[in-house]
Amino acid sequence: MNKVILLKKRPVGRPVLEDFEFSSAAVPDPMTGHVLLKTRYVSVDPYLRGRMNDSKSYVPSFEIGKPIQSGIIAEVIDSRHPEFRKGDFVSGNLEWKEYQISDGKGLMKVDEKASPLSSYLGVLGMTGMTAYLGLTEIGMPKAGETLVVSGAAGAVGSVVGQTGKIMGCKVTGITGTDEKAELLRSKFKFDHTINYKTSHDLKEAVQKACPDGVDIYFDNVGGEISDAVLSNINKHARLPVCGAISQYNDTKTQVGPRLQPILLTKSATMRGFIVSDFSAKFPEAIKQLAAWLKEGKLTYAETIVYGFENLPQAFIDLFDGKNKGKMIVEI
Repeated sequence: MNKVILLKKRPVGRPVLEDFEFSSAAVPDPMTGHVLLKTRYVSVDPYLRGRMNDSKSYVPSFEIGKPIQSGIIAEVIDSRHPEFRKGDFVSGNLEWKEYQISDGKGLMKVDEKASPLSSYLGVLGMTGMTAYLGLTEIGMPKAGETLVVSGAAGAVGSVVGQTGKIMGCKVTGITGTDEKAELLRSKFKFDHTINYKTSHDLKEAVQKACPDGVDIYFDNVGGEISDAVLSNINKHARLPVCGAISQYNDTKTQVGPRLQPILLTKSATMRGFIVSDFSAKFPEAIKQLAAWLKEGKLTYAETIVYGFENLPQAFIDLFDGKNKGKMIVEI
């Protein structure tokens, strides 16, 4: 039988396992022009939380009683499509099913000999492109500048920091455990780290780590962490806003510092973005990331969870910061 994970009900606040439902169906047969895919790796990402709400956003909401979707690496088990053959591996935005049919639209072949399959969901996938394009297109880093990254030990943040280092920036990463802070310094070569959970005065901690001020702030979390960084930005600072995981489960709108006076007096630029804003530059981004990876200038971390049945829990664990780098479920 073919296992499927559905959205049972819309979460209120932090998602719980009861918001998901397991179902099963027969394994389908592909028609002409279609392929049968077997799921191998599934990406779980914070942005999926927004799609569980019934609200207008940049992507449609998930429907109650329908499968969850996310980035998936799948193997072609049977093909009646001229562009794919049995044994090919592909990536695409697919449903949380063990097996599924596709007409090939939106699928991209990936080479397991060039890089581990899971990397195409992370450093060589949307995660890597989000980091690279958000930093280069909005952050516009220059050698000698100071870059601060929140959610720095996550899939996007760790690539942002390394990209900044390659481009000559001094990089400070903000994370939630001493273990992750050590990972940022040893594996990803961040210059400084801040554990926001043990810092009594986060504004002061940022000032101490960045005595010359902050030129670029790559924001993955929002909330009080971002308030502290914003109070330390320099004239003409650039602030790419990639995510706000600290607020995704809020049931009420938070009220924080008013940003306009800070942005005004610092002549700063804050810009939210979705990686698809830069779709024309995807090939350029992948080419550069792959080259850095091959040259040993770039590395990555993954948290692998095993088993289709553990997909919902792996997603929920994101909000407790249980991942180092990219959270992936291997089927």
